[in-house]
Order: sequence, then structure tokens, then C-alpha cells
Amino acid sequence: MNRLDPIVAATREEVELRRRATPLAELDVAMTRRAAAGDVRSFADAIARPRLSLIAEHKRRSPSAGAIRDDLALEDVVGAYERGGAAALSILTEGPSFGGSLDDLRLARRASALPLLRKDFIVDPYQVHEASAAGADAILLIVAALPPPELAALHTEAASLGLSALVEVHEEHELEIALELGAEIVGINNRDLKTLEVDTRRTFDLLPRVTGRALVVSESGFSRAEQLEELARAGVDGVLVGEALMRSGDVEAACRALAAR
Repeated sequence: MNRLDPIVAATREEVELRRRATPLAELDVAMTRRAAAGDVRSFADAIARPRLSLIAEHKRRSPSAGAIRDDLALEDVVGAYERGGAAALSILTEGPSFGGSLDDLRLARRASALPLLRKDFIVDPYQVHEASAAGADAILLIVAALPPPELAALHTEAASLGLSALVEVHEEHELEIALELGAEIVGINNRDLKTLEVDTRRTFDLLPRVTGRALVVSESGFSRAEQLEELARAGVDGVLVGEALMRSGDVEAACRALAAR
């Protein structure tokens, strides 16, 4: 079974609860204040810079790894990432499986000047407005989690609000959907959705089909500098690393070692 299915179903229920608690109009007030303040950070520009861009992720736990780290304050983690040379931050806001929340995104916004990706299971336009109101500069859209019409609608909604979209794929068919959509940033996730096993060669297998058509971010399975050097030589634009950094005894030093590619 696809591991996304039960998570997506639960997410749709949670969104309805949040929609009733916080009407869309309230989110739009926060978005208007943010726009008036000119609080814009370009996630796409951070990925498009000449060298490999490190997207450092704050993640407390995951279905595959269990508890990762709960003894560090988010502000300390993202501060260490910024000092360590990360180009952008990924903040997990999904609660039941990953232990995150929108408050994490708000805290990260105040604690760091880097562009922020809201890492969550985005299945409803309401969540796109949530992301913008809480300080995100980009959202994650997972091709495997959405029918193509919903994916396209969410991609358009993000663009209309000035947010970048990292469109995540796991296989060739999903990649073609992302490219037909006009995705400017494609994330290639090396994790198998059925087994949760990771094969980092997946990025290199799919890369020729996307080179020159979109920016490419590789996700899952990276922890060593030599792995990132191989990505850089292949022409990958960005890499998302979370667990390896979160588990490090010196988060800043671990980030610096990977960011200098």
C-alpha cells in the first residue's frame, strides 16, 4: 500500500477542522500584512544559485525513522543551519506523523532570514493560504498524493500568492506529470512509497529527463559530503537534508560540512 494514502486522508479531515477554527478571511489578513511589509524571500532564487544549494530541514520524527530529536529548540536548530551555510530551510508542519506544526513555521520565520519551505501534505487550497500567512515562501506538492487536476489547481494557487512550489516525484510517470504541469522546481524523492526504502540512484536515473526543463532538488538518503559532491557534478541544483543534520552532535558544523559543495 502507498504509505501516503492514510496520511492524506487524515490531513483532509484536519484541514476541515482548522478551516472551521480559522476562517480563510483571517488568514488573508495575515497575508495582507506580510505583503505590506514586503516580507518576501525567493525560494527559487536560493535553489538556482550556481553551486549546489543545501535545504536544511527541521524534523522531529518520521514514520520511517521514529523519533529523531526532541532536545533542541527549533530556533537553535534553524540558527545553526543559517550560520552553517544552508541556502534555505524546510520546516515540517505535519503533526501526527512528523511532530510539526504551523507554529514551527512562524518561529522559523522570526529566527532566520532564509527562505522557508512548508513541508507538509498539501491537499487543499486552504493550506496554501495557511502557508503564506504563517511565513512560508514555498510549499511542497507531492504528485503521488494528488489527482492531476487538484495538483494543477494547487500549483496555480501557490503561484497566485507568490509562493514557489517544490513538486515532488518518485518515478518517471510522476516526473512527466510535474513537467507537463510546468513545475519550475522538481523534487526527486529517493524513498520508495511502498517499502520506505531509499535508493539515491533514483535521482541520477531521472535527472536526464528533467535537466534544462526545471530546477532539480534531490531528497532523502544523503548524509555525507561525497554524496553531495556527486550530486553537484551531475548538475543537481539542490539537496534536502534533515535527519543527518538533526542527529548531529554539532548541527552547525554538520551543516557547514555539507553546504560547502
